[in-house]
Amino acid sequence: MVPADYVFGFAIALVVGLNLYLGPRVASERIAMQWGPNGEPTWYAPKWLAMWGMIAFMAVVRLFIWLASTYAPQHVHSAELGIVIFSLIAAGSHLFVLMKARAPL
Repeated sequence: MVPADYVFGFAIALVVGLNLYLGPRVASERIAMQWGPNGEPTWYAPKWLAMWGMIAFMAVVRLFIWLASTYAPQHVHSAELGIVIFSLIAAGSHLFVLMKARAPL
């Protein structure tokens, strides 16, 4: 286990905590996942997928980084930094999506 995995584990725990805390505060069954230049949502996802799918997405990306580091190490550079940056961006974007979803219109 690399030290970056501690940041990754913290990010996963943060996403779970955000889901448990902010999830009940989201009234809609669909959550906006992307916004256009005009500030309007461009597409929506079901609430359960938007919330819990982030954990699966993060795990798949981490698995991909591990596979690349193990089986093609000559093509991997700064994997630990990549894990840290990815973890922070994923948790931050998840917080943003849930905060926008719970905000009254």
